[in-house]
Amino acid sequence: MAAISSAMNVQITFLPGTYSLIHFPPELYANFLQPVLGVLLPQTQTVNSSRRWPDHDLEGLTSDHQHTFLNVSVTPLECSVVCHTSFARSVFEPAIAAIPRDARKSAFISQEPYLVLSVISGDVDIVSRILELTCPLALAGIPIFFISTYYSDFILVPAKDRESVVKALTERGFVLHRYEKDSFVANRHGYTTPTIAAVAAPSPATIAELFGRTFAQLKKRCVEPIVEDGLRLVQLSARDAHLRGTGIGECYIDGPSRRFSQSGYGMSGGANGRNPPQPLWIDAIDARLYATLVSALVARPRFFSLTLAIEDPPSLLLDRNLLPLFGDILIGDRSNELVPISLDLAKLPFEATGIVCGVAGKIVQEMTMSRPGMSYLSTACAGTVILSPEQAAQALEVLRPLMAEEE
Repeated sequence: MAAISSAMNVQITFLPGTYSLIHFPPELYANFLQPVLGVLLPQTQTVNSSRRWPDHDLEGLTSDHQHTFLNVSVTPLECSVVCHTSFARSVFEPAIAAIPRDARKSAFISQEPYLVLSVISGDVDIVSRILELTCPLALAGIPIFFISTYYSDFILVPAKDRESVVKALTERGFVLHRYEKDSFVANRHGYTTPTIAAVAAPSPATIAELFGRTFAQLKKRCVEPIVEDGLRLVQLSARDAHLRGTGIGECYIDGPSRRFSQSGYGMSGGANGRNPPQPLWIDAIDARLYATLVSALVARPRFFSLTLAIEDPPSLLLDRNLLPLFGDILIGDRSNELVPISLDLAKLPFEATGIVCGVAGKIVQEMTMSRPGMSYLSTACAGTVILSPEQAAQALEVLRPLMAEEE
C-alpha cells in the first residue's frame, strides 16, 4: 500500500483479512486485561502451540509478525477492540465464556466480520471527503465505523457489503490502482493523474437526508453529547528515532501527504536453521514502546486508544495524564490538547449506520471547519468526535439543540 504524493490525492485500500469488534463494559476491564495484552503481544499465542516459534504462523499478522490491523480503545463509556477474526475466536471467545454467566450478556463479539479500509489523503478537508465517500453507504443501511490516527483514517464496513462499498467508490469516481491490488485512487482523465477533484460529491439533499436520519435516531434513543470533566487528550505517534533499526520501519512525510514504508526488520535464525531465517517478534518491534503500552493499560487509563496497522507507525490517542509514562518515545504536538465529545450508542441497534459520520459531518457543515484539530473514534457501542477545546465548545452549541427532546 503506497500513498499518492499530490496534496489533492486520496488512496483507499482494503487491508488484508477480516476483523471483529469486541465490546466489554468498564466494570469488566480487569477480566479482559489479560486477553487484550495477549492480542497486543501476539507471540504469547504460540506458547502452547505444537509448532515451534517463529515457524508458527498466526492469522492477522504479517510475515514479520506485525498486526495487519489492531485497535484497542478504553473510554469512559466502554472498552472496545478491533482485531483479526482469528484473535476474536481464539482469545476473546474463551475470555467471554470465562466471566460469570450473569455478566456475559454485557460483553460481546460482533456477529459479522468486518473489512478495514485505509484512507490516506493529502487533502486537509478529509472529514468532508470521508463524509462524501461514506454517505451513500450509510443511507444504504451499511454499518460504518471510523477510526482516525496520527497519519491515516480507517473505515470499517461489513465484509458481506464489500461489493456495495466498491460500487460506492466507483460511483464517486475512484478506479482500481494500476499496480496495487485492493487499492483505489480518485480518477482524472482516464487515470493518468488521480486527484480528488474528480470525485463526485453527494447532493445537498442526500447529505441532508443523512443528517436527518442521524439526529432522528439520536433523539429517539435520548442520546446526548457527553464531555468528561477535565479529560484532555493528545494524539501522537511512535517516535522515528526509536523505529530506525528496530524493524517497525520509518515514516516519510512528502509534503502534506502521508507515506509509511516498511524497512529494516531485525532477522533471527529459526530454531530449525531453515533459510531464509524468520524474524523473531521481539527483534521486529520497539520493545520500549510496547513495555510502555502495557504499563498504560495496566494503569487502567481513563482514555486510551492504540491503533496498529501495516505500513502505518503505531498511533495513540490518549489521556494527556499518561504522557509521563511514554517519556520521549512519541512524536507530535503534546501541547495540542483535545476534547472528546462522546455519544453513548448502546441503546441503538448495533447495525445503526453513519452515526459518527453524520455527527461529524454536521459539525463540519455548521462550523465550516476542516480536518486540523478534528478526529473521530467509533467503538463498538459508542462514538467520539475529538476537537480542540474551542471547537468542542462550538460543536456542543451545534449538537445539543439537534439532540434535545422536544417539549
